Amino acid sequence: MAWAALLLSGEVDIMQVVLGVDLGTSAVKVSAVDQAGKIVAQQSKEYPLSQPEPGFSEQNPEDWVMGTTVAIKRLIDVDKIKPTDIKGISYSGQMHGLVLLDDHHQVLRPAILWNDTRTTQQCKEILNVMGKDFIDITRNVPLEGFTLPKLLWVKEHEPQIFEEVATFLLPKDYVRYRMTGKIAMEYSDAAGTVMLDEEKRKWSSQIAEAFQLPMEIFPPLIESIGFAGKISETYASFSGLSTDTQVFGGAADNAAGAIGAGILNTNQVLSSIGTSGVVLKYEDNAKVDYQGALHFFNHAIPNKYYTMGVTLAAGYSLSWFKKRFSNDNSFTDFVNAAKKSTVGANGLLFTPYIVGERTPYPDGDIRGSFIGIDGTHRKEDFTRAVLEGIVFSFRDIMRIFAEKGSNFDTVVSIGGGAKSALWLQIQADIFNKKVVTLKNEQGPGLGAAMIAAVGVGWFDSLNECAEKFVAYDQTYLPNVQNVKKYDELYNLYKKVYGQTAEISHGLMNYRREML
Repeated sequence: MAWAALLLSGEVDIMQVVLGVDLGTSAVKVSAVDQAGKIVAQQSKEYPLSQPEPGFSEQNPEDWVMGTTVAIKRLIDVDKIKPTDIKGISYSGQMHGLVLLDDHHQVLRPAILWNDTRTTQQCKEILNVMGKDFIDITRNVPLEGFTLPKLLWVKEHEPQIFEEVATFLLPKDYVRYRMTGKIAMEYSDAAGTVMLDEEKRKWSSQIAEAFQLPMEIFPPLIESIGFAGKISETYASFSGLSTDTQVFGGAADNAAGAIGAGILNTNQVLSSIGTSGVVLKYEDNAKVDYQGALHFFNHAIPNKYYTMGVTLAAGYSLSWFKKRFSNDNSFTDFVNAAKKSTVGANGLLFTPYIVGERTPYPDGDIRGSFIGIDGTHRKEDFTRAVLEGIVFSFRDIMRIFAEKGSNFDTVVSIGGGAKSALWLQIQADIFNKKVVTLKNEQGPGLGAAMIAAVGVGWFDSLNECAEKFVAYDQTYLPNVQNVKKYDELYNLYKKVYGQTAEISHGLMNYRREML
């Protein structure tokens, strides 16, 4: 009784935690997670986004450092997490962003972010110079979001800055440097620069030579679970952290999110419906080659990989439709109304290309369609068509897996798609796979904490950690009759892009001429 009383009074503290730092585009969220996988406290801090010109997207790296520090100080001061009880820290970070440092490790210009689109010409240059060799080395087609095109843009448009570049980092790697004083980049984010030789797991000298990039600017590589250093005395002095706290590499946000969702085996695929949509599959080795049709990156698990396809406007398509045509209803009522429709929305198809598309059609000028409209269709048919169309677009990605003989039997659904029983059943039926949800969906932040938990020695591997930290909730099995109907509809759906691309491109040209 006396011991229990001491515990309740707070005089005895036996809780140890790790921190997962989730560095996003609009805010940083820091989660304190105990040895049972419970999030005991969580703090966040927003920071601004700068768009100085159309297509430009930039941030001040110092804002990330200050935001992370404020969140950590709140955990210590408000949530009463003792600095000595914080055993490890790791990170999930927004991918592809370019941070340039001089030889004193000072930031040379604002960071260019993943959603910056100024680099179209540089992407063309990459393919013109290297062609298929580039895809063979990186396993990716160069896109505006990736880091290499950004680096080439600075080289071309800001040569005076480029001359001062001593090294480059990605966003979370810069925050980790400021906390430890150690420069490094881990493999999952390095893969997203499209400068890494995926199979050899080292910076590509061939790419560096092709674009006259000095090898000295490439940072040292570490594993996601690799030890990156301890909290420096400087950072400890204004954050309140202990210099005994260990810091680990961390992972790109998609890799960390996959870990947090338990995507650690080849039989699992992640279906994530946020503003955009992601289908992500664990890959056991680098032998599978999708020829650039999917993104192929190093996983946070040493010597493992993941493939990923993106629907640009997944959840955004649904929120757009709701805002325009059903804004007075709650989200739950709006989605549930689709139950009044039927499988296949009474013969109505929707393609979610309302901001262009990424996978399997890298086409910035394609636009969405409702196909099959007639006078009998009701609002709930349109709503159901949007729900189904988003999932059909995910099946487009899964079709690429199937064509390469890459099999799986379970889909882990997270995000908006996991918040509706109707939408979950639609996923099971269209995918013809078992669909499961998570009991406690925390995404990349939990994945970052799991990396730290393995790093400090609480677990021997991420798989062992997942058994403790990740728990599944609901299971949805495909309805055989619905599967047959959706197969027939999907055969029609996959024809829509080819039949509407020319029309979409013409309409986009018309709109540009009208501006």
